[in-house]
Amino acid sequence: MAKDIIATEIPTETHPFPPFIPENGTVLIAGTFPPKANRWSMPFYYPNRTNDFWKIMGLVFYNNPMRFWNVEKKEFREKDIRNFLIERGIALTDTGHVVRRLKDNASDKFLEIIEPFDLHTILRTMPHCRFIATTGEKAAETLAAITATRAPRIGESVDYHSPDGRLIKIFRMPSTSRAYPLPLEKKAEAYAMLMKTAKLV
Repeated sequence: MAKDIIATEIPTETHPFPPFIPENGTVLIAGTFPPKANRWSMPFYYPNRTNDFWKIMGLVFYNNPMRFWNVEKKEFREKDIRNFLIERGIALTDTGHVVRRLKDNASDKFLEIIEPFDLHTILRTMPHCRFIATTGEKAAETLAAITATRAPRIGESVDYHSPDGRLIKIFRMPSTSRAYPLPLEKKAEAYAMLMKTAKLV
């Protein structure tokens, strides 16, 4: 009971970004929730300088992990990132809409999702979506609860039939957090498999 009282005293946070949905989006990548703003290098998804997501995308699509990094300014190239996502048809969102950080950090382990994202509203804006990929365990578990599917193992997928009758494959990807103990190249291999399956590379 005491723990519950303490938890409710922790303020909640609402997601700072709207879903990024290109008109031609075929792949939806869903993380958990951004870190606090003091760790951002841009006001967009995966803004943390130490997160591997944009390095992975650079490796998969350009064989260059620094493709989206501005060395001089020490920040991500947000405009290039947005153009890349539009060109490839990759949408981004997070599974947490309203959350509570049980500890003052960005760890999913201490993140309580109070209100999950509205998957079905997003899918209605993505008529061409056939693949969803989660970037971590909590995101996978949250999505599984929404879709009434099981959370797949890393690198594997499950089938999901959306309310409008589409067959969508849900993949679970390795976490892009630097804390996840897998070399960058191995993470990129897993994401490359997803993108090849979706015929984006």
